[in-house]
Amino acid sequence: MVPGSCFCGAVRFEVEPPVHSAAYCHCSMCRRMHGAGYVAWLTVPYPQLRIVAGEDRLTRFCSSEHGTRRFCGTCGSPLFCESTTHADSVAIPLAAMQGTVDALPVAHFYFDDRAPWTHVDDGLPRFGGKSGMEPR
Repeated sequence: MVPGSCFCGAVRFEVEPPVHSAAYCHCSMCRRMHGAGYVAWLTVPYPQLRIVAGEDRLTRFCSSEHGTRRFCGTCGSPLFCESTTHADSVAIPLAAMQGTVDALPVAHFYFDDRAPWTHVDDGLPRFGGKSGMEPR
């Protein structure tokens, strides 16, 4: 199990490898929620996520017609992104992990929505278009 937590430590969780996937998201919702140019996410099936402390501190925010964000109600750290389009898994910010997971980001999604001040030169595949997942 790989541990993770919010900034203040009120919410602690564990992820059981293997991680399903990891990628960068450049959508405006992720950028604003995290206060960053883009966010590195890992995705795991729900049974591989275990919240070990602070579940009562989690706050939900419906961020779109298909997405819900959960964050620590104490420190505000974004922790989980859930979508009805991927109902069997949960996305977790890679930066919330306190240990090494078995996957590194392999692509950039919603790249057409990226902040104009970001520079990405890592050679990873880029996806965009209306869905954010169309090959560029």
